[in-house]
Amino acid sequence: MKKDTHPNYAKVNVTCSCGNKFETQSTIAKDFSIEVCSQCHPFYTGKQKILDTAGRVEKFKQKYGM
Repeated sequence: MKKDTHPNYAKVNVTCSCGNKFETQSTIAKDFSIEVCSQCHPFYTGKQKILDTAGRVEKFKQKYGM
């Protein structure tokens, strides 16, 4: 195998906007922050919200009689 073809993975600390912190490996050799993680993302928490912009959900319900 060729040498120096794969990037170096360093351990980094990730901080979410919800306050959750965890350690992972990344080619970015510095700590960074993210906006959404598995502790606060609606898909993983089961607290999904339907955002009704401009009444589209209500319009759909009226049109199709739901």
